[in-house]
Amino acid sequence: MSATRLELSDVSKSFDGLAVLDRISLQVRHGEFVSILGPSGAGKSTLFQVLTGGVARDGGQVRFDGAALGDNSPFAFMPQRDALMPWRRVVDNTTLGLEVQGVSRVAAQARVTPLFAEFGLDGFEQHYPAQLSGGMRQRAALLRTVVQDRPMLLLDEPFGALDALTRSGMQRWLMTMWAQHNWTALLITHDVREAVYLSDRIYTLTARPARVMREFAVPIPRSRRDLASAEASQIEAEILHTLLNQQQDP
Repeated sequence: MSATRLELSDVSKSFDGLAVLDRISLQVRHGEFVSILGPSGAGKSTLFQVLTGGVARDGGQVRFDGAALGDNSPFAFMPQRDALMPWRRVVDNTTLGLEVQGVSRVAAQARVTPLFAEFGLDGFEQHYPAQLSGGMRQRAALLRTVVQDRPMLLLDEPFGALDALTRSGMQRWLMTMWAQHNWTALLITHDVREAVYLSDRIYTLTARPARVMREFAVPIPRSRRDLASAEASQIEAEILHTLLNQQQDP
């Protein structure tokens, strides 16, 4: 079994007396793709803010590779929207994270340029974001994220704004890229089918204050991932049943 990369133990967070996260515990192992599912407003994005240092947790522990999480973040974070700057060309958008870290623009471009073909952006380096399709913008945003070469990806509903057909294509592309690069990833999504397709394991959360309800394994080999299969449909139905029953409880 792979070593644990990220471990959360009893992580809690409140805002002005309103409990948002209530003793969240979960693990992500090296090379795993793990998803978090839960109702809107449950606190999933707050959990990512805790991990990236945007807010301080009230209690609990966060450990990465066995050590307490320090000031040097091990995470590359991709938000819900692509957040590309409209006045910067695509190549300059993809280097932005590196430049913020102090890498020179020339060095950053040298690191990014060889990846454009792999990310389906070859020939679009000098375009502006408005000239790209939604899927291409998301690929540019993911390139900006992964080129920072952090140990782990945090993906906050990266495909939520895309149409169904584009989203499906991006999911397949992300699975291919994840396998090629052996990324470790934690995904927030509202889409049960997306979680089943992409994940090794899935955590479901309650409504606010968020608690881990259940952990689901997805034991379908990547080579046989098919959302029309009986195995995938059974896992999806079980997750939906868990989430819907939780919402109906008084």
